[in-house]
Amino acid sequence: MEPTTIIHPATGFAIGDPYTDPLATRPTPEKARAFFDTLILSASGWRGVFGSSDDDLGEAITPAAAYAVARMADTFAGFLMRGRAGAESPVRAPVVALGVDTRPTGPAIADVMARVFLARGLSVRYAFVCAAPEIMAWVRRAGALPADSPERLDAFCYVSASHNPPGHNGVKFGLSDGGVLPGPEAKALIASLKDGACTAADIAAMAALSAAAEPRAVAALYSGCATAKRRAISDYTLFAREVAGASPELAEQERELDALEAAIAARGAGVVAEMNGSARSLSIDGDYLASIGVATLRLNDEPRRFAHRIVPEGESLEPCRLALAEARRADPRFSLGYVPDCDGDRGNIVYWDEADGEAKALEAQDTFALAALAELSCSAARAFARGESPRLAVACNDATSLRVEALASALGAQAFRAETGEANVVGLARSLRERGYEVRVLGEGSNGGVITHPASVRDPLNTMTALLKLLYLRDDGDAPGPFRLWLERSGQGEAYREDFGLADVLASLPRFSTTSVFEDRAALRVRSRDHAALKNAYESIFRRRWPTIAKELEPRLGPLSWKALASSGQSERELPGRFGDSGSGGLKLLLSNAAGQPAGFLWMRGSGTEPVFRVMADVRGADATLEGLLLRHHTEMVTEADSIA
Repeated sequence: MEPTTIIHPATGFAIGDPYTDPLATRPTPEKARAFFDTLILSASGWRGVFGSSDDDLGEAITPAAAYAVARMADTFAGFLMRGRAGAESPVRAPVVALGVDTRPTGPAIADVMARVFLARGLSVRYAFVCAAPEIMAWVRRAGALPADSPERLDAFCYVSASHNPPGHNGVKFGLSDGGVLPGPEAKALIASLKDGACTAADIAAMAALSAAAEPRAVAALYSGCATAKRRAISDYTLFAREVAGASPELAEQERELDALEAAIAARGAGVVAEMNGSARSLSIDGDYLASIGVATLRLNDEPRRFAHRIVPEGESLEPCRLALAEARRADPRFSLGYVPDCDGDRGNIVYWDEADGEAKALEAQDTFALAALAELSCSAARAFARGESPRLAVACNDATSLRVEALASALGAQAFRAETGEANVVGLARSLRERGYEVRVLGEGSNGGVITHPASVRDPLNTMTALLKLLYLRDDGDAPGPFRLWLERSGQGEAYREDFGLADVLASLPRFSTTSVFEDRAALRVRSRDHAALKNAYESIFRRRWPTIAKELEPRLGPLSWKALASSGQSERELPGRFGDSGSGGLKLLLSNAAGQPAGFLWMRGSGTEPVFRVMADVRGADATLEGLLLRHHTEMVTEADSIA
């Protein structure tokens, strides 16, 4: 039979050939195992190198990779068919939303998954290329429809490896709440994926499932991608307004957004959106920003044309920074820019510094701190206007700088921490809401990941909206604007001026010097696979060297004490025993001054998505040499511990 590949009309990319079985050629058990064992499986997603190398831009995947994907799909299908309550016979077949980012291997992976889902009796809606926040908003809104609605969705499968290089790929699974699976369910799913994998019998079973998908059903699914994409875009647009308006009520949304639009119109705002060929190049960004009066300059917005590294850090922000400077010269409204990763859930920020007359990149920790400041200030301002006293909280990961506690405290909020991993932070925020807290902002400060409730995933549009509120909203009657309120609550009221900019806001933040987790010095290669043993060895070294380290720090921080904290899942707790009791979770040495105030910390954890051991230091004050000193000692102790563990 002649190839009958269906082409995506908007991009020209191949979606797939309904009549060509991707598992017609089976891998041997040895080759299946060799590939399977390279996968990194965590609550944040399942990832691996599906191309021939990290930077391979080829579209094909090997039979061994196709088998692994089929097993992933079968594992998730089994989870859905059993039902979350354990029912063996759901009333109707679950409906799964399927999407991919712009990595070249995405369609080949989705082709396998779609066939297995259909063969297992699931219904599938395939939006093809869409941003992660887009598919999750679609599922969240469609998941709230009545059970008998033809538009209802129950879960999602999203094909992406987030910020990893283009030759990598993977999957994220979630349910109708619009977030990735919670940690306990993700852990159980990983156990199911591994159980019985790579045997000849299982390879044959996965090949049989792939072959069982009816080609006409596959063709109908692929031909319906444009319809599914329109629904995803519509639901994402409505959800973005709900998040920005801080309310599910349309009247409240309009009131909040009208106020923001009027404030922007009074002063003018321009944003550079440097898409880097990501899934956001086919999403709502331009229309959404225009709807609140923001002029937008889009760059590198052709999907799959990667102009630089996918990870939006360091040199990857340079094109946007330079474009912002050029746009600013032509139009003084332009003051912000953002660069997403491939799936479009992260978006790191560049800004115009009026005092220095240049465009600069924001550090990830500063991005999270600014978003937290914006949302907490707006929540506090709304509470002030209504005469309310809500219990405000921020949920963040264990590697977020201590500056978040300082700014939260000034705004009458508490900061709570979970183990690194988006699912852990989202789970912590859910549990805090169940305890009566209002958790408007959450995320992983160490990578700039900001999640704004009711969203359950990072989204650069939400981050940009928070910054715009902070920069443009002013006093409303007796209620102070968010930046004025922050300054007054933090004892800096005299510093307020009406023509402030982002540099002024940054200068008002609590001062800390922090290691960026994307620096080379923050990612160590260790030989030890037993992280508990490594941490126990580290403890002996740390206790021996601590008096010397404390003496070096004392001239600038005063006398210091320390305590060990372990993060696991949705909690961070003081360690009563050995450092190794933190297992594979995060380990933090929290340093406090003589007054009992946090002065900094040392942190370590093996990455759940990359083969590295991450380390960082955070220290109060603007003296970056202290951070360098602490990190050098920390790195030396980890390296020594690795040599003896």
